[in-house]
Amino acid sequence: MAKKAPRRTAQRIAEVTLELFNRFGEPNVSTTLISSELNISPGNLYYHFPSKDTLVNHLFDAYEAAMLDLLEAAADVHDVEDAWFFLHSLFEQVWNHRFLYRDLNNLLSGNRHLETHFHAVLARKTLAFRQLLESLAAAGLMRIDPDSVETLSASMSVMVTYWLSYEYVRNPRQALEPASASLALSRGAKHVLALLTPYMASPQLQAHLQSLTAAYSDSAAADA
Repeated sequence: MAKKAPRRTAQRIAEVTLELFNRFGEPNVSTTLISSELNISPGNLYYHFPSKDTLVNHLFDAYEAAMLDLLEAAADVHDVEDAWFFLHSLFEQVWNHRFLYRDLNNLLSGNRHLETHFHAVLARKTLAFRQLLESLAAAGLMRIDPDSVETLSASMSVMVTYWLSYEYVRNPRQALEPASASLALSRGAKHVLALLTPYMASPQLQAHLQSLTAAYSDSAAADA
């Protein structure tokens, strides 16, 4: 059997750095720690990534590409199940790069690349929620006026962006650990979907939405 080709050093550095950032927070991870974790020299690390900011930007660019690709699917949401799946997928992307959300304000204040690009991602996220709401309204599942679409799409975007910060404040020692992923993601998606309940077109649709989110919450709690 042929041996697998070794992963390129730059890829290994990015993967390990993402794991360390997610676990400890970007401010608490030095390039020395990254080099030690990889068992490479600092010079080898700096050859591939000349600074810590370069590493942060590389990881953000991967996040941005994945998030923008996912947000393109918002217009294809045609029912409540689609909306749940879309939101859960969105939270998975947030979770995979949770270090960005854990230290968001500090990262944006000290990194021009993140400041400008994260702003664009946030705007695209809000637009995606607007498209999702308009799609559900067009399908007859929601009764919502244009002003409420604007308000609700912004509220959904804020909740997705800061949900992990809320989870972290609630439980700083465990909230962002891998074992907490299922519960944190399902709980976040449930609360965002709950914002839609008053706008559903019938009591039956409201009940369906509530039963769907309750079922996923029960499943996540069982996995915890």
